[in-house]
Amino acid sequence: MIDITTNLEVQQAIQDKKPIVALESTIISHGLPFPENHKTAIALEEEVRKQGAVPATIAIINGCIKVGLETEDLEILADPKSQVEKISRRDLPNIIQTRGHGATTVAATMIIAAKSNIQIFATGGIGGVHRGAQTSFDISADLQELVKTNVCVVCAGPKAILDLNLTMEYLETNGVPVLGYRTTELPAFWSRNSGIYGILPYQTASEIASFLNLKWGFPLAGGALVTNPVSDADEIPELQVRAWIEDALNETKTQKVTGKEITPFILDYIRLASEGRSVKTNISLVKNNAKLAAQIAIELKKCT
Repeated sequence: MIDITTNLEVQQAIQDKKPIVALESTIISHGLPFPENHKTAIALEEEVRKQGAVPATIAIINGCIKVGLETEDLEILADPKSQVEKISRRDLPNIIQTRGHGATTVAATMIIAAKSNIQIFATGGIGGVHRGAQTSFDISADLQELVKTNVCVVCAGPKAILDLNLTMEYLETNGVPVLGYRTTELPAFWSRNSGIYGILPYQTASEIASFLNLKWGFPLAGGALVTNPVSDADEIPELQVRAWIEDALNETKTQKVTGKEITPFILDYIRLASEGRSVKTNISLVKNNAKLAAQIAIELKKCT
């Protein structure tokens, strides 16, 4: 049996039946540069508390699954010198067995949140179907986790470097509802627009919570995706992002970048091309998602 450790704040929240929001840790170790990653981790937790919910950042520290992190845990995850592995579903047994440090992806965070009876989870963007997946079969485990795990993921849409049309097709085929918070168009992470429609528009956190309560109460197993567009002030226009991605993909061919190195290469290319604007937008959107997730968690508690 694998134990899950909760910190005192989360333990108290469970005991008092307070709303809890899960937060992933990949953004700390692999998504943002130091020291912005550490500052953002703290800011996300504070945003959840500000709304009236309790944050539960999830990670593996020395092989121990932790739901709710201590100050020293955040410092380990944020330190570029730390050996922190990126952990998805397949990696969980190994990182526990080897007693390593692990930053959880969307899929791994959903698994641990569900085992901890946490139903709402805030992240930046989800993984999805990669470009060229027709031949590479490169599809993120995040999507399959949304199919089978009863957790609502609040995000700013799939990551823009993906094939967004195929990602939506995958979710639709597998019965994962995609809700748009005050939008009818799928947001594309850094951008408010993608040109892809067909998501379910909702205007309030209360309406979203009611939807989740009906879905899981029926019951219809599996997760739900709430897409929350980045603010007007912080978005990067979709056409500009698309141009950077195409330039980055061409550069991967020139420099012969392959496999798992492609995604970090593209993200770093966009960071440099945008003169750091992509990082600022990333921080803004994930805070925005933490805020909405906390509001949904609070409303969901009222339904139960």
